[in-house]
Amino acid sequence: MNFTIENGPVYASLRVDMQQGERFRAEPGAMLSMTPTIELETKSAGKGLLGTLKAAVGGESIFASMYTAVHGPGELYLAPSAPGDIMQLDLNNETILAYGGAYLAGSPDLTISARGSIKSLVAGTDLFLSVLSGTGPLFLNGFGAIYKKTLGPGEPYVVDTGHIVAFTDGMQYSIKTAAKGLFSSFASGEGLVCMFSGPGTIWMQTRNIRHFAQSLIPFMPTSGS
Repeated sequence: MNFTIENGPVYASLRVDMQQGERFRAEPGAMLSMTPTIELETKSAGKGLLGTLKAAVGGESIFASMYTAVHGPGELYLAPSAPGDIMQLDLNNETILAYGGAYLAGSPDLTISARGSIKSLVAGTDLFLSVLSGTGPLFLNGFGAIYKKTLGPGEPYVVDTGHIVAFTDGMQYSIKTAAKGLFSSFASGEGLVCMFSGPGTIWMQTRNIRHFAQSLIPFMPTSGS
């Protein structure tokens, strides 16, 4: 199976060239096109009911699209719903923690679950995260371009939560307000940030989809207009 990321970094798409018998998993609705040699089947995102619920808690769909090259070799094109970049990670018995909605596609051998809880989020100690584990190719998408920061042991780094795409498992992290005091955070236009501590790598996106949505509100039609 061969992978090519095309049309990036703003309107990136993923081309998957498959040999007969090969299988590949993607988020529902990600398909752009494919050859008729490939068949699509919808399955639950996780293993069993518990695994499916864990995937949903992490911000992913409870269903997964499974593509199989049944009738011979073929090509499959995938793309995220928002404009932005796609990155490839080749996991080798590793775990990546991704922000909800960042998962685009990957090997069917990878497991998807979730980490985080409402209690820990309110306490300011955790995030709702998708946990992607195993061995095989993994593709994540971002809103805008994706860039990374690698931290040394004990090295701190602060990231706006709306710009997190993913980070390596094992890093220490906690949530706090961007500025001291609620008024300062509100006045600065920043919300919550994540304080990381290395070693590890963080992948970030150059745009915040929540801020983008808020910027469109003044241009939306209102009742009676």
